[in-house]
Amino acid sequence: MLKKCLFPVAGYGTRFLPATKAMPKEMLPLVNKPLVQYGVEEAIEAGLTEIGFVTGRGKRAIEDHFDTNFELEHQIAGTGKERYLDCVRQVIDSASFSYTRQGEMRGLGDAILQGQRLIGDEPFGVVLADDLCLNDDLGVLGQMVQLYKQFRCSIVAVEEVPKEHIHKFGVIAGNEIKPGLYQVTDMVEKPKAEDAPSNMAIIGRYVLTPDIFDLIRETPPGKNGEVQITDALLTQAKRGCVLAYRFKGRRFDCGSVDGFIEATNHVYQNIYLPGENG
Repeated sequence: MLKKCLFPVAGYGTRFLPATKAMPKEMLPLVNKPLVQYGVEEAIEAGLTEIGFVTGRGKRAIEDHFDTNFELEHQIAGTGKERYLDCVRQVIDSASFSYTRQGEMRGLGDAILQGQRLIGDEPFGVVLADDLCLNDDLGVLGQMVQLYKQFRCSIVAVEEVPKEHIHKFGVIAGNEIKPGLYQVTDMVEKPKAEDAPSNMAIIGRYVLTPDIFDLIRETPPGKNGEVQITDALLTQAKRGCVLAYRFKGRRFDCGSVDGFIEATNHVYQNIYLPGENG
């Protein structure tokens, strides 16, 4: 049964300096709500209510956000401002939160491995908060959980990306077993455009089976000297089965300034304003 979700949030957010010098990039606000909260809400919607964070130095604000602030709540008690905390109170009441640290930046694979102490021997979701995924119906992680219940194997979310951007992603090759669902035969981390096996890029949503932890331990550092989750997943695909799912919805790359501004404008026009007027 899937009930746990891991959030690797130890990165420095250097593309947003100096804003991220003293504030986690995951706490940058999309209008009135921090980026990481959108990911946590997506996990809760998918039924993953045990939330684990792999943090690093300077990430305390994330812990504080998903906790009660007695002083603030006392100051605004009985006023119209209380309603502004309703959405985060709902999140806090709907999930449990735990935290561990990645002592050294050694890649996404290593960050996921550090989360084993929070996950144990269970399947789990992974959300990279930099990727904001929105859908009018069921969220991306919820779609993947439904697939996991059917296939019981690791699943990565993918989308088609332009050739000139393919070098920024892990890329899959696979056999389409049903519309939008592929059995993975190859994975390459950040290939040159001419070397990419397809234009199907992995984005920041995963459902992983617990044997991935041992596979990560066996995986030597790869691209940029980091432990790459794509390398461990390729081993898993060769030994068994990994699926790639072309999800329904829209993704915003909030790890880049352009993508963050695009996401902010979208949220303001399509989520914030209708909510205020409603």
